[in-house]
Amino acid sequence: MGESAANTPSPGSADHAEVVNLGWSFTLFPRVTLDLPVRKFTGNSHRHNRQLNPSQLNQEPPHMPMPTEERVSQLVAELVERRGFDLEGVSISAAGTAHAKVKVTVDSDEAAPLDAVAKLSSEISEILDEAGDFGETPYLLEVTTPGIDRPLTELRHWRRAQGRKVKVTLRTGVQSPEEKGKPRFEARVGVATAEQVALVLGGKRNPHRVTVPLADIEFAVVQVEFSPPGAAELELAGGVAPGRPQPGAEAVDTGAPPDDDDDDDEATDEAVSDSPTEGIVE
Repeated sequence: MGESAANTPSPGSADHAEVVNLGWSFTLFPRVTLDLPVRKFTGNSHRHNRQLNPSQLNQEPPHMPMPTEERVSQLVAELVERRGFDLEGVSISAAGTAHAKVKVTVDSDEAAPLDAVAKLSSEISEILDEAGDFGETPYLLEVTTPGIDRPLTELRHWRRAQGRKVKVTLRTGVQSPEEKGKPRFEARVGVATAEQVALVLGGKRNPHRVTVPLADIEFAVVQVEFSPPGAAELELAGGVAPGRPQPGAEAVDTGAPPDDDDDDDEATDEAVSDSPTEGIVE
């Protein structure tokens, strides 16, 4: 993507290319993230090199022409599909910085290898470079897979979450299958079809399976687990989706007792976060 200092043309040369290298940021399981170098264009045939110093990173340029998120999605969708991924979303942000940030989120049935994401990142960068929609605006490209905090909104999300524990919120007025009739509850995801999904309630102590129409679910998100599920509840769920990580793989030594799946303390649940720490390495 960039050139070494030894091979970089001098600032006055005609073929001097601008590649502002801010380094790479890696975030491993459960989310794979790659930040590619910022690029700035000054025309169709020439690029110019210079390094941004830290103070310049907080300066907002007077004009930052940028394509819409829909436009970027159209540019990269075919490539993403051809490489075996699903395009989960594109976001563009620029407020308060000297460069735009383009985030492309992709996913696949199996856990995405880091080298496959790296290759896809390079190819997306080339497509955006060739399109030239950013004009003179530097941009930082981030290609990432979704973390487990991604809401389950598509059938493919439910299928890939099979075997995982989720927190479900039902639509207003829908009768809850949960023992106490709560509209918000935790369950383990079973087999999903276009119309409904099997959910295993009761945790390790009293696992039992129910079926809920997908249309009755307002919101659902996978939960971080610090211990493996019970064998009976995982069997009722039909096992874990092929190629996906086993529940409890997030387990870390927190000093806290293992989750017994019967804790309804929502404050504790909401305090758990798997958000990655991302940074720029100079």
